Amino acid sequence: MLSKFIQQLRKKNNLTQEFLASEIGISRPTYVQIERGERDLTITEAQKMAAIFGMSLNDLLSGNKKEIKVDFEREKKVKKSAEPEIRISVPQQNLKKFREVLLYILEKAGARPNIGETAIYKLLYFIDFDYYEKFEEQLIGARYIKNHFGPTPVEFKKITDQMIEKGEIEKIKSKYFQHEQRKYLPRRPADLRILSAQEIQHIDEVLARLAWKNAAELSNYSHSDTPWRVHKMGEEISYETVFYRDEDHSVRNYEDEL
Repeated sequence: MLSKFIQQLRKKNNLTQEFLASEIGISRPTYVQIERGERDLTITEAQKMAAIFGMSLNDLLSGNKKEIKVDFEREKKVKKSAEPEIRISVPQQNLKKFREVLLYILEKAGARPNIGETAIYKLLYFIDFDYYEKFEEQLIGARYIKNHFGPTPVEFKKITDQMIEKGEIEKIKSKYFQHEQRKYLPRRPADLRILSAQEIQHIDEVLARLAWKNAAELSNYSHSDTPWRVHKMGEEISYETVFYRDEDHSVRNYEDEL
């Protein structure tokens, strides 16, 4: 039953009813009706909720309990399980880069009041996709899916949970104007030895250009980007679509290459 599934997701992620109600744009009493099965979600509300939990709209509406798992080893034999699951193969080097790039973002911009979890999603997206457009190779190479609030990095929750457990970052709740916000604080400096000078310069350029925007502004900007526009809700966003960007989003000077 969808109402029970939503309740389980909320409790598993330690979220309050007030927070979810605010995020999807309804009152808490109305949200309580949803968890009790007395009211259905609208499509817009369901899209927002799917984005919050980092899952596709279809998985949310079908009550799909599949969990996203990230391989933290290069080679690992996986035992067959009775429960279906999605397994994401991520090279070990890219996982290290994900951690260190996230820590670097938090060092540079994490203390700003506008930089919560949703804003971090978008900064990671533009760091990854802008780099791919400019150099035709991946920086982190994370997977992103199209959700209501914009591109969402699939690996984010699993990696940050592990970083929290290791004491590398801390997750806190705060307020940004009238909205609850999930923020992350670095507990160790980023190890930049695994990043090239070109990669560090690129990250700095993206932060200088975008880190002053709030979550809504970053979401709107990502919504008008070609990679987000050409995919359906819940689909994985293809890196190759960066080569069809418009002038407002393209970061590569193609004229110099003619």
